Amino acid sequence: MPTSPVEVRMLDSGYAREARSLLYHAYRHEPTFAYLFEAQRAGYDQRVRATVRELVQRHFAEELPAIGLLIDDRLAGIVLVAPPMRRLEVTESWSWRLRMLLSAGFRGTRRYLDYHAAVAACLPDGPHHLLPLMGVHPEFQGQHLGEQLLAALHDWCAQDPNSQGIVLDTGNSRYLEFYQRHGYRKIGEVAVGPIVEHVLFHPTPQVLAKASA
Repeated sequence: MPTSPVEVRMLDSGYAREARSLLYHAYRHEPTFAYLFEAQRAGYDQRVRATVRELVQRHFAEELPAIGLLIDDRLAGIVLVAPPMRRLEVTESWSWRLRMLLSAGFRGTRRYLDYHAAVAACLPDGPHHLLPLMGVHPEFQGQHLGEQLLAALHDWCAQDPNSQGIVLDTGNSRYLEFYQRHGYRKIGEVAVGPIVEHVLFHPTPQVLAKASA
């Protein structure tokens, strides 16, 4: 466990640089990103870094929610949240696509857009929160910060009476088991090259209460 207290904080654009660095380190070894941006080809780290930069920059520019865990005022974990009425809009921006083409290349951008569309096709009906990116910095992993980050996320999303739950996806089998232990159930699968991307759903307390009534 961390020796210093863990603070949960809503983040603004002042944390964009730290968020980019943390999420780059969290995603550069993920199997889905390795396929999307061709880890075997030169320049992979730059393509991942550029993709994370564009996603984080757009998220904060849209003033969308971001929940952070801080230890000694250092960002140790973060989750970007897309509220029900704003979800999945980033890839519809032509300026965002152009920046992605210039930084991540045509093949990486095309693969990312195809992956994004396939995940979107699995989404359930009704209003839900989505998680574009989430991660704990490698230096802080193994300290149960993932559980604390999920708890903070669930508490925050539960305050929206209109949301039916949270949707996320992962192609990492280790994370799949982690999410399932914390109440997520599989609602779809997407083939991302050789990777099986699992689309998962966690209901809000309101939905759980209705189901048990």
